[in-house]
Amino acid sequence: MNIRDFQYLIALHDTGHFGRAAASCYVSQPTLSGQLSKLEDELGLQLVERSRRSMMFTPAGEAIVAQARQVLLAVDEVKHEAERWRDPMATTLRLGLIPTVAPYLLPHLLPAVQREFPALRVELHELQTEVLLEQLGQGKLDALILAKLPGMEKYDDRLLYQEPMLLAAASDHPLLQQPSLQLAQLQGESVLMLEDGHCLRDQALGVCFAAGAEEDPSFRATSLETLRHMVALGRGITLMPLLACSETGKSHGLCYANFSAPQPTRDIVMLWRKGSGISRTCTPLSDLCSEVVKEAMRGYIHSAG
Repeated sequence: MNIRDFQYLIALHDTGHFGRAAASCYVSQPTLSGQLSKLEDELGLQLVERSRRSMMFTPAGEAIVAQARQVLLAVDEVKHEAERWRDPMATTLRLGLIPTVAPYLLPHLLPAVQREFPALRVELHELQTEVLLEQLGQGKLDALILAKLPGMEKYDDRLLYQEPMLLAAASDHPLLQQPSLQLAQLQGESVLMLEDGHCLRDQALGVCFAAGAEEDPSFRATSLETLRHMVALGRGITLMPLLACSETGKSHGLCYANFSAPQPTRDIVMLWRKGSGISRTCTPLSDLCSEVVKEAMRGYIHSAG
């Protein structure tokens, strides 16, 4: 029994096909199939039911796959831990970000990382919250940058910044003429939202519904950029995170407005597994991110206000 056997087993479980599993492991199909047969013999268990046209994991196979994932996670953690102890800022960090943060934060953060931590290699993965949390739990990612939500208490986290959400509307919208914009003034307005799966959707819906606004059920955007263009066309209003509020949007018939207190906000955090040595990398990186965003927000608040 060896680590490679577990990798073959998990690849077969994830792909559901011997040929695709072999290709993902860069071995021939007979090699992968033969090694899994040897693993079954060694364990004295049938892990996979095979037929000419299909394959299916047995209950014992499912249980062994779950354990194999934990073994590989532990092995990977050992490698990363050794690397981080040699130099926590000269390691590889697999970092996941949500789509409503990544394109607006990274242009500020990455140049600073390259300047301050030139030996740190950052692998970036842009995915929705649910997928990011799943991959963090499986050890496929080391840390996440996302909006903090209930249920994340089992992870260590560090607040990076509190991001205001601004009103985004077509430049001729009556709400933009108000001397002091209150959330209550959204009552009766038609609000455009992101599609399901984006945590920003749930946060914005909560704010808008509390104010008496209604979602337009005929349209849901796949990205903030799509949302921005639809709002500029006068299809409705929306809430936009501050870092996503750009001068480009304003030049295309879109304007932003700050709300008077209470200003709707979201907490953007860095998240990692409790007890993971990655904290020695994440803590300095979190501090740098907070500094960079604090400086960036000064300019955004001035241009969006």
